[in-house]
Amino acid sequence: MTSMAASSTTKIAWRLQEFEAQSSSISCLALGKSSGRLLATGGEDCRVNIWAVSKANCIMSLTGHKNPVESIHFNVSEEQVAAGSQSGSIRVWDLEAAKILRTLMGHKANITSLGFHPFGDFLASSSMDTNIKVGVLSCGHTQAVRSLAFSPDGKWLASASDDCTVKLWDLAQGKTITEFKSHTAAVNIVQFHPNEYLLASGSSDRTIKLWDLEKFTMIGSLEGDTTPVRCICFSPDGSCLYSGATDSLRVFGWEPDRCFDAVPVSWGKVSDLAICNQQLIGVSHHLSSVSSYVVDLKRVKKSGGAVIQGIIQDDQPLTEPKKDPKGAALRKNYERPTTTCRSQRYGERRSPSEDEADEKLSSAEIHNAEDYKAIFQPKSAISRTPPKMSEPFPAPPEDGESSTASRFCETSGDDAPPTFQSGALSDEEALTQMKKGHETMCVMLSSRLKNLQTVRGVWTRDGIKIALDTAVSMNDPSIVVDILNIINPQSLWKLDVCMVVLPQLDKLLQSKYESYIQTGCTSLKLVMKHFWTLISDTLKATPSVGVDITREERHQKCRVCCEQLKNLSNIVKNKATQVGRHGSTFKELQLLMSPLDDSP
Repeated sequence: MTSMAASSTTKIAWRLQEFEAQSSSISCLALGKSSGRLLATGGEDCRVNIWAVSKANCIMSLTGHKNPVESIHFNVSEEQVAAGSQSGSIRVWDLEAAKILRTLMGHKANITSLGFHPFGDFLASSSMDTNIKVGVLSCGHTQAVRSLAFSPDGKWLASASDDCTVKLWDLAQGKTITEFKSHTAAVNIVQFHPNEYLLASGSSDRTIKLWDLEKFTMIGSLEGDTTPVRCICFSPDGSCLYSGATDSLRVFGWEPDRCFDAVPVSWGKVSDLAICNQQLIGVSHHLSSVSSYVVDLKRVKKSGGAVIQGIIQDDQPLTEPKKDPKGAALRKNYERPTTTCRSQRYGERRSPSEDEADEKLSSAEIHNAEDYKAIFQPKSAISRTPPKMSEPFPAPPEDGESSTASRFCETSGDDAPPTFQSGALSDEEALTQMKKGHETMCVMLSSRLKNLQTVRGVWTRDGIKIALDTAVSMNDPSIVVDILNIINPQSLWKLDVCMVVLPQLDKLLQSKYESYIQTGCTSLKLVMKHFWTLISDTLKATPSVGVDITREERHQKCRVCCEQLKNLSNIVKNKATQVGRHGSTFKELQLLMSPLDDSP
């Protein structure tokens, strides 16, 4: 292999930032995978702090946990963050609104891993109590579960455990598909291939194993490092696998198994990895400090002959090895649309009083208003040009050391320093920006259309009452909102409709979406204006002589509606104190619902 004649003008890997992240020891941290620019840290001080990886100033602090924070995870859009504590409780915050969304209970020990579903609005969690919870689904291992990962199509969940196994779960059926048992020590991390039916797992036995998810067989075993494997991720195109080893980044291929490159990075025991703009971001922590590192992937070898300790294993040119035609070439790819699993939003519903208590106990303290607005509340404006993708971090100049001294192995043909994007937006960037999130939105809209067509068919055949029952059973608030927007302006309401709709208004009035709140308020106003007199008079009327089945049924419906309205009245009273566009609406509702205080 021909080494470079002169040292590189810029570094391949460098430390980006180091700062004190918590007031006590850090127990967990997580990078935002979409941008690679956001970092969340949690520690023994029971706080969650949000950072920009390139800055030492905390953007915001999230409080509410009463025990040390043990696990953190961003959702796909990086608009929400979940944190699990030593007691087994989980809190989910909306970063854009700077408020708590929900507190989840159910685990009996430390939360070890969290994961947001790629499409659905629910969360998976695992614990030292050996259990995994995904909404209403509960499953587990025989020992502590260390890592969770959703498949790219949202149908499966993979889990890694101290019992040396990796399990694959079918979310729709709520059962185990298969169990992989080839590891000889605790399994610390699992990751799905971004496209193919392939799963990678890293273990304390110092190996990374690759599993074919069609045949449920092991297709490769990679020697990761001399220490346990704790951090792995596939490249965005799925052509290679990165492993964050102790003080180095290793790049692997499979079929056949080989190590393409090993880059020294002084990050110690790296805790998380993210990829953005052809740069790999790694973060590690020690006591209360956090360090972030960058590796320029344009100068890392991702194909060719295998390399061990800087020596190519053969004298052949660095050409791509032929793959088994029966293996990866024919391996099935994920099909995005569809996840058929349905779950309640972030687990079981709780009473409004408990949710209000959460808001009082939890807070989001913004330390850097400028960065907070730039990241979480950017100005929405229609532009002829899509917003530019975030710029790569500029590489610092080399220290003057030779490339052979600074790397285990060097790539050929990548001697030039990396080029950075100019101010003009390229066609490729524009297309990437336009396509961003398009597939996810298509899946959501296709599912919504299918559900609405089902409801329409039921409405035509069986009437509005059964159609509403069908919409509610789908457990999708957007469908209920669509139906309410149709019937709110029309005279289609009856007591039967009120009985179905009123329990759903609880969710809509407490939603984070303004359109849901507005629809819920409109429906509640309609019920109070047109039905409260009937409900009140029916409940106050003296019993009639003899048997009147119709009257008894009406009395029962009115009683149920009255109880539901009283529950909603408590929510409205709490919301009426808010300042904002909905505050006046809730105050108006509070006046409309004041007769409920005197009802039987």
